[in-house]
Formats: sequence, C-alpha cells, structure tokens
Amino acid sequence: MALAKPVQAQGSWHWRSEPGRLEIEAPSGTTLSELGGVWSIDALEKMLEGLSRGRLGRVFAPGDGPVRCPLRLSNGHDIHLVGAFISETEARGMLLTGEDFPEFDPIDLKPGPDLVPVYQPIISLRDGRVVGFEALARWTGPGLTTPPSRWEDQALASNMLIRAAETLSDLRREAKRDDLFVHVNLTARELTKSTIPALIDALTTSYALPRRAIRIELTEQAALRDEANSLAAAMALKAVGAGLVLDDFGTGHSSFAWLADLPFDSLKIDHGLTARLGQARTDTILSTITLLASRLGMSTTAEGVEKREDAGRLRALGFDNAQGFAFSKGIDAKAALRFLKG
Repeated sequence: MALAKPVQAQGSWHWRSEPGRLEIEAPSGTTLSELGGVWSIDALEKMLEGLSRGRLGRVFAPGDGPVRCPLRLSNGHDIHLVGAFISETEARGMLLTGEDFPEFDPIDLKPGPDLVPVYQPIISLRDGRVVGFEALARWTGPGLTTPPSRWEDQALASNMLIRAAETLSDLRREAKRDDLFVHVNLTARELTKSTIPALIDALTTSYALPRRAIRIELTEQAALRDEANSLAAAMALKAVGAGLVLDDFGTGHSSFAWLADLPFDSLKIDHGLTARLGQARTDTILSTITLLASRLGMSTTAEGVEKREDAGRLRALGFDNAQGFAFSKGIDAKAALRFLKG
C-alpha cells in the first residue's frame, strides 16, 4: 500500500475580500509555482478539479475563524490552504501540499538525547492560582548543555510539543484542572516548518485538548527575519487551534504593526522591563501596554519576576499573570503536579 505523501510547505497566501483577490506566493521551481500571482476566486477555481470548485468562495466568506481548505488541482496535485482571518475581510496562511494534512515527518517523533523538559508555573495575579506552565528544554547527559546539532535542527520543537502535550494532559486529569494551558517556544526556523501545524492538530485531537490549551511563544525579533512567511505560518498555527503568545515584548522592534497584523492571545513582557518595576516612566509604559493588550482581547504576563512583593504592583498596573523565580523555577512533571495540588 502506497504511503501518503508528507505535507510540505510550498508558499503562502493572502486573501483580501476587497477587491476579492487571493495573492499566492509559490517559489519558482516547486510543483505549485504556476499558482504564484494574484487571482480572483473564479479564475483560480478554473485550475481546480471539479469537486474542489466552490470551496474557496465558502471558506473566504467574511468571518474571523480558522481557514482549513483542502483542494485538488486539475493536474492531480493536492493542496491545503491553512490559516486564519486577521479581520472580517482579510486572511493569511500557509500553502501546503500533500495527500493527508495530519501526516508529519517521522523523524520529528524520534526522541532526543537526554531531553528532560521542565515546566515553570504561570501564576494568576488575580487569585494566586497556577493557570499554566511554560515548557523549557533541559538536557541531563554529561556535558550536554546544548543538544547535538542534528536533533536541534530537526526534532527539538516536535519533541517539546509532544512531551508538553502529554504532560499537560496528565496535569489536567490528575489535578482536575480543565483550564490549564502550556506554552512552548518556537524559533523562526521551527515556526515556518510545515509539519508543526499538523503535529499540533494531531496532539490536540489525541489528548482531547481544547483550543488554545497549547500556546506557541513567538519572539518578534525571530519572526521578522522572514515576516511574510512567519505571518502565514502563525496563522496556520491559529487555524489548528494553537494559542499565540508574543514573547519578549518591550525589546527590539516591539512593533505595533505586528500586533495589528496577527491576533495574538497573549503578550509576555520582557524581564528587562519588569526588572525596572517602580520607576515612574517604566510603570507608565507597562500600564499603557497592559491597557492596550486588554482592549485587543489579549492577556498579559510579566516575565522574570524575582520578588513576591512585586505581585501587587504588577496587578495594579493591569497584568493578568506573572512568571519567575519569585514563584518557582522550572520543575519536572511530578513536581508540577505537587505544585498544583499544594
């Protein structure tokens, strides 16, 4: 029996309902290079196999949800538009090929050497409860402060996602806490890897996790290295139910345009700012950021909090959550369960 072809990234797409055009970027030399350009729905559907026609019009009706649209070209190639609306009239996402979207590269499932993820609690400043954890990669082998380059390049993100999803499922069940979530960091390279949305889709289904239980932390500085593809990839993550967290906000560009382009669920304020808590200008900046985030429907987390007494001040400035050594270092899964129950 022939195996399904694995999913591969073949470009990005950008839909605008006014003037009703779908812009596709497909690198030359790929199987889908002929799709590159700006299309009306009617023109593009002429290139589709008969049963696929009509789907694009339905999926791009004005809305604010995910976009998951499998299509078959008249030449027999299968493609998937995966992304989400960034407004009622505009959507972005990745263009993938492959016979079955949930397939992912088997190499991503190979365990890395001596990886022992730890989980740092994220604390609600409203009531002091643990609301989630950030999964952090750690290695325990002798002399292994960083992973071998092969694994770092090919399987770190996938292994962290798999182990974090498993731990989150266990914690939710054992602590009877259906509201818990987990953060996992992605680099710029990992963000645009086409197998990541498929893996998150499979993990969410396998562990019966709700939308946004797995939340992906993205740093703006990494994403801006390839802004168009990073934006498309982030929308694909949104489409499969991942939450999106803009990490290290307050350093580098901290672009408001990036906030406008992508519906993040949460902001994490860089520890460089929270370390200056109590300075008048810094407090003004922080309170303005939390107000902006609230009006955009995002929660806010202060990172790098080292003093418990800062919790009240952060709450007064509008922060929802806090994370740092003041509450806990990164701990293993068993200790995380004890922390939840304690």
